[in-house]
Amino acid sequence: MAEDSKTQKRELRRRVLACRGGLRPKERERGAVLLAERILGHQWYYTSKKLLAFVGYGSEIDTCEILREALRQGKQVYLPRVLEPAGDSGSLLPEMAFFRISSLQELIPGYRGIPEPPDTGELYVYLEEEAAETLMLMPGVAFDVLRNRLGYGKGFYDRYLQDKPKLCLRTIGAGFRCQLVEQVPQEEGDIRPYQVICV
Repeated sequence: MAEDSKTQKRELRRRVLACRGGLRPKERERGAVLLAERILGHQWYYTSKKLLAFVGYGSEIDTCEILREALRQGKQVYLPRVLEPAGDSGSLLPEMAFFRISSLQELIPGYRGIPEPPDTGELYVYLEEEAAETLMLMPGVAFDVLRNRLGYGKGFYDRYLQDKPKLCLRTIGAGFRCQLVEQVPQEEGDIRPYQVICV
């Protein structure tokens, strides 16, 4: 059954990525504007002090306006960086950590060419008492109406969030409207965002 789910995920990933990759420049620009309006006007954003976000890469939705405005407003902005497993970690999988930035100019090509923050910035440390004032924007390939999320298959966000059992972080999955599908196959360990905004 698990293999069936993996096969379904691969097919769904292929189909949605093809659709997303076929969006016209004007559709991408409109999506980025609409997403910025939805996020910047969201109550969770308004009450947040920290923003854990992502930089839209490739055919992903552009988040730069959100990031610039958050920085302008004095919010603490953290972006993901992929780290190779430490020799004593017991894991063979690369992990993800969030580092604080003060400008988008700090970003450098990292994992698979994705713009990442340098690892010299402040590392985000999860504290349950501060989590309700932290908003996380999650990228993904596909989402469904039950908030199930399909990522790129490496499990970075699932692993990052799995040791935060109470999941007080306010998480929003973000993407284009074509990424909202009828059903995303689920497996044990898959973590859903609290909300999904596809524009």
